[in-house]
Amino acid sequence: DIVVGAGTVLSPSDVESVSAAGAVLVVSPNMDETVIRKTKELGLISLPGVCTPTEAFAALRHGADGLKAFPGEQLPPKIIKAWRAVLPKGICLMPVGGVTPESMGDYLEAGASGFGVGTGVFQAGLSPDCCQAKAKEFVNKFRALVQERCAAEPAAKRLKT
Repeated sequence: DIVVGAGTVLSPSDVESVSAAGAVLVVSPNMDETVIRKTKELGLISLPGVCTPTEAFAALRHGADGLKAFPGEQLPPKIIKAWRAVLPKGICLMPVGGVTPESMGDYLEAGASGFGVGTGVFQAGLSPDCCQAKAKEFVNKFRALVQERCAAEPAAKRLKT
């Protein structure tokens, strides 16, 4: 399955444009109550950017479905781990910005649900082949990490989930 969305959504009118285009995921660089509320009013998925636990809890209170921990460069794995200790269980927490194939394992170990990457894959002037190679590097590393985690997890625990 593919979830189509838009990033850098900054206003309720942007949310309406996302919905009109048929997308379902709204990602923002900030925590804006009006954007979150419009997203939920239209039945879309809200993933606002937050950089502190205070912003994270406010976003959840306003109806966010998950959290974009942004910018990731300022939120290393030890911070994500600390957030996991206080955030509601099961909430989607995705570091975005500055995540590399080399840092994904540390973020997963700290409790990240996944990642968002942009300039790690695409930058103006790069050829499509170069962007594809960078994307494949992320995907291959993520798959390897998931396989490692599954192999290390006791079979009894896998059966319970």
